[in-house]
Amino acid sequence: MSPLSLPDPDSTDPAVHSGDGAARRRRGARFWVVTVAAATAVLLTASLGQWQLGRADQKNQLAAQRDAREAMPVLGHRDFLAALNADTPDALHDRRVELRGQWLAEHTVFLENRTMAGRVGFLVVTPLQLEGTSEVLLVQRGWVPRSFEDRTALPPVATPPEPVLLAGRLAPPPSKLYEFDGGARGQIRQNIDLAALREEWSLPLIPLTLQQVSPADRAESVPDALLRDWPRVGHDVHKHYGYALQWFGLCALLIILYVWFQFIAPRRRRH
Repeated sequence: MSPLSLPDPDSTDPAVHSGDGAARRRRGARFWVVTVAAATAVLLTASLGQWQLGRADQKNQLAAQRDAREAMPVLGHRDFLAALNADTPDALHDRRVELRGQWLAEHTVFLENRTMAGRVGFLVVTPLQLEGTSEVLLVQRGWVPRSFEDRTALPPVATPPEPVLLAGRLAPPPSKLYEFDGGARGQIRQNIDLAALREEWSLPLIPLTLQQVSPADRAESVPDALLRDWPRVGHDVHKHYGYALQWFGLCALLIILYVWFQFIAPRRRRH
């Protein structure tokens, strides 16, 4: 038998050259597929990193605004009513106020699945009829723990029937959580919407809320068990810097892997 002969690489056999051409086309197609995928991933991770930096900057600006407005003089009852007619609601956010009024206890709402001090419970919200006017202000009175044996059990909250003097900070309505159908009625709710409450209660609600504080010489005279450790805007800004670092690190890793496997490793194999 004649020895097995290998094809000559310099042969002019069309089959040999067509095989080499097909292999080169496959390598070229694979190169561009990987390039497009890598470029898309790099752009996406870089954009997510920039978005996290933008969120951090936004929270820093809100924190600076809060500090500046909290340093302003406290708005008394009459000053607050005058400011309502002169300013937009956003211009009053974070201002400290002292208000007099009457609790509308029958409209108290308990917002569930709200956390404070690392625990889950209810955020107690009650409208306050402002003294000397028909306007009503929704007050975020504080947080109470819930019963895990009976989710429908409401904790007792002291609500004095006589007029009260409240101190607090003006704020937007409580942040909204994910809500299933049927969670917008009754005393226990997931979220509140001021426009919907105006219609439901037929009350002239001001487009603001008050986060009540409770220093002994300024809050209502009847003690309660409400916790008022309100989170400050920007207290968690460090997490956005951490997320941004992760996204930028992943972006850099993708670039390094692309350069290595697309250029450096093939060249090392050829040499």
